Amino acid sequence: MFMINLSKYPLKGKYGNYGGKYIPETLIPAIDELAEAYEKLKKDPKFKKDFSSYLSHYAGRPTPLYFAKNLTTYAGGARIFLKREDLLHGGAHKTNNCIGQCLLAKRMGKTRIIAETGAGQHGVGTAMAASMLGLKCEVYMGALDVKRQRLNVYRMELLGAKVHTVNSGTRTLKDAINEAIRDWIINVKDTYYLIGSVVGPHPYPMIVRDFQSIIGREIKVQMNEITNSLPDILVACVGGGSNAIGTFYPFIDYSKVRLYGVEAGGMGMRSGRHAATLGAGSEGILHGMRTYILQDKDGQIKNTHSISAGLDYPGVGPQHVHLKEIKRANYVAVTDREALDAFHTLSRLEGIIPALESAHAVSYAMKLARKIGRRKDIVVTLSGRGDKDIEEVMRFTKFKR
Repeated sequence: MFMINLSKYPLKGKYGNYGGKYIPETLIPAIDELAEAYEKLKKDPKFKKDFSSYLSHYAGRPTPLYFAKNLTTYAGGARIFLKREDLLHGGAHKTNNCIGQCLLAKRMGKTRIIAETGAGQHGVGTAMAASMLGLKCEVYMGALDVKRQRLNVYRMELLGAKVHTVNSGTRTLKDAINEAIRDWIINVKDTYYLIGSVVGPHPYPMIVRDFQSIIGREIKVQMNEITNSLPDILVACVGGGSNAIGTFYPFIDYSKVRLYGVEAGGMGMRSGRHAATLGAGSEGILHGMRTYILQDKDGQIKNTHSISAGLDYPGVGPQHVHLKEIKRANYVAVTDREALDAFHTLSRLEGIIPALESAHAVSYAMKLARKIGRRKDIVVTLSGRGDKDIEEVMRFTKFKR
């Protein structure tokens, strides 16, 4: 059942010192309209029923919780379970949020959906949900990401979406978001901006978190069925941080469950070529929120790098920053090479090809398993499948037939 719990944080959208609304005056009416609509619909039995129905009958929830026996043996320690969001319709956890927000947009009378995407999975999820609900869809994507995620670009177009290639700035997710916001300012009357992660001005981080919390709620039930207890550790990759917050949120009050968010360490933290915002960022304002960002001494956004397009973002969701500062969650970094090794290891041992984003989490979960030893349980949220990343992996590994 779809449930929303806002008791942990005030409605103004502040997570400690982070979050809030830092937006141009032209967008205030649109944000206020969205907040008001969501406050009403989250209490609407019909909306909750429709959302749950689409998650079950269209998206394919609940997703399985799989005991990765071979990976566990290979790691040599704690048991590793995989929350199989890669089996969700569309191939990633993004579908949860896309269905929820498209339903919300339609109830608000919007006829056009715009979105941004990095790895392309959010774009695909948005295109699917918009198609199903009869909404026009346009997606902004950085030129670099268009090149390295050609399959997802084709999937979006096949699903009826128009893909806008963004050539400004670093030509990645940050710049796609900038262009989407510009579009929204111009076309706010009939257009709904469907943000793909727990970022942006309030109420977006709250809305996305609530829709993605189905992941953690299912883990709680499934682990109880399998082990008659909660997991000892939860691990999820963090770019903007939606799959991680979706995993963590239902467990925040359970202090015995340790939470680990895994960022993109790229070429290594000392190299400066990474996207580990929580590990190397500082407080600032980006895309309508106060959060941690990767910035230079003059406050300019630094260029980021990750083999994974979905983690290549210079900011992070404000709730993650708060969880870090209150020491409720731990945030670590995994390099491109370590993620590639985990990508191949999981593929060969379990017959599961993970998204490169998810491979970061798998890599760190194996390290933890060895460290904490037996009789402990680790759940990794496998946030997406790796079909979209095959060409990129082949390029990085210089694959030859």
